Amino acid sequence: MTSRLLDVEGAAEYLSVTPRFIRRLVAERRLPFVKLGRHLRFDAADLDRFIDAGRVDAAGAQRSHSTSHV
Repeated sequence: MTSRLLDVEGAAEYLSVTPRFIRRLVAERRLPFVKLGRHLRFDAADLDRFIDAGRVDAAGAQRSHSTSHV
């Protein structure tokens, strides 16, 4: 099971955020990473899980709008 690891810039591009935001997520330990010496690398599968963890479902059709006419 081999997957390509992304660097900070690659992870930022993958998530459409800045590299600074990626570094903040690392500092807060909110994003899994691999440390190779002083280099940080990110597995795309971990980034996908990070996206899924932040998913907020829409209210959808469960909410009913009632209109009252006077």
